[in-house]
Amino acid sequence: METEFKETQRFSQWWLWLLLLSILIYEYYGAYKQIYMGEAFGDNPMSDSSLMIPVVVVTAVVLLFLFVKLTTTIDASGIKMYFFPFKKKKTSWGEVKNVTVLNYGFVGGWGVRLWTQYGTVYNIKGNKGLFVELKNGNKFLIGTQKEEELAKVIEFYKQQ
Repeated sequence: METEFKETQRFSQWWLWLLLLSILIYEYYGAYKQIYMGEAFGDNPMSDSSLMIPVVVVTAVVLLFLFVKLTTTIDASGIKMYFFPFKKKKTSWGEVKNVTVLNYGFVGGWGVRLWTQYGTVYNIKGNKGLFVELKNGNKFLIGTQKEEELAKVIEFYKQQ
């Protein structure tokens, strides 16, 4: 049996990218129309310099979604999670009180969710994850798309 687990997830939901790219195209169209064509964009147009602020913000959000990824690695040393570019977490098996793969339902969206019943939730999509309770009372959950493979590896380490 394979005793190491590695999974990397990205935001790949088609509807999310359709929404983000639609907003991005709309913002670029408005800026182009007003700045380069000389036509006011909207009923109450911004100045040309102020118009670039939403363009830059939307572009930054789209790039953030493009580069965010959640990588989970489980091996004999413990559980490692890297939610790039926000959080890196390494937990040794000696710190773990309980660990299980479960269906956590909906926790208010995707990304990083604080103060849930599972502690901090790190997820990209779906509703399955690795729930970890630590001996110090802290808990967290890492989303997964490979729940069966993850469950097998977790069972192996629970028996060690």
